[in-house]
Amino acid sequence: MRADLHIHTYYSDGKYSPHEIARRAAESGLDLISMTDHDSLEGLPEKRAAAREAGLSFIAGWEVSSYAGDAKVHVLGYGCRPCAAYEQFLEERKRGALVRAGEMIAKGNAYFHLSLSLADAERFHLKKSAPLHTMHVVSAFSEQLGIGKGELYLSAFASGCPCYSGRMRPAPQDAIRVIHASGGIASLAHPGRIPLDGDARFALMNELADGGLDGIECYHSDHTFTEAERFASFARERGLLITGGSDFHAEGRNRVIGQPPFRPSEALLEVFSRLEGSK
Repeated sequence: MRADLHIHTYYSDGKYSPHEIARRAAESGLDLISMTDHDSLEGLPEKRAAAREAGLSFIAGWEVSSYAGDAKVHVLGYGCRPCAAYEQFLEERKRGALVRAGEMIAKGNAYFHLSLSLADAERFHLKKSAPLHTMHVVSAFSEQLGIGKGELYLSAFASGCPCYSGRMRPAPQDAIRVIHASGGIASLAHPGRIPLDGDARFALMNELADGGLDGIECYHSDHTFTEAERFASFARERGLLITGGSDFHAEGRNRVIGQPPFRPSEALLEVFSRLEGSK
């Protein structure tokens, strides 16, 4: 079975609808997908229906945008369902997103000598039931400045840059807790992208494994073969599940649905079957 367990839609900062994602996934020869939008399970019935209509197996997913200090440490949740803990967490993320957006816009206006407002970012926020995302703010500035979104994010809005805001972001431990409370399993997203040196990265991974982490996204578009194998070795040593995905948002980021190739283990498929069967 071929799977891609990390794909974004227009429910967060992706470009395409769930039906378009499912169509592309089927054309890519995939059998199983998860649409993992940032900080919410919004659109879940639409996503599940789109996968079914495309003849694909499906596992509910989302990606919690958590931080350890200023280090981005995202956590993927699989097999979750909306519940009281999730709804409270979602409302906190919505409020926090607006606070951060206001700060980023104020910093961006001062840095670039512009006068953008929250309404400018909201024009790119297509699904209002999900939290506003940093890239919606970046998109508004990108449009005004004529600079590519990816380039602008890395130069001005990423951690350590002049327009960054880290306000009201959850810690990875918070992400693991809400994923478990929502009936799912938690997998550390793209550990190779965590901005820590090797020893600090693996120390954090051990800390999260001790704190209830269930899996590691070993196979990801940004991981080298050596990194992927090292993360997989760590996962096996700690008894963690191995997940993988493209992290596809749209064309132009060197990410393609179904790449890198990932074949889930029988153990992971058994967990997914149990979680989806309980819905």
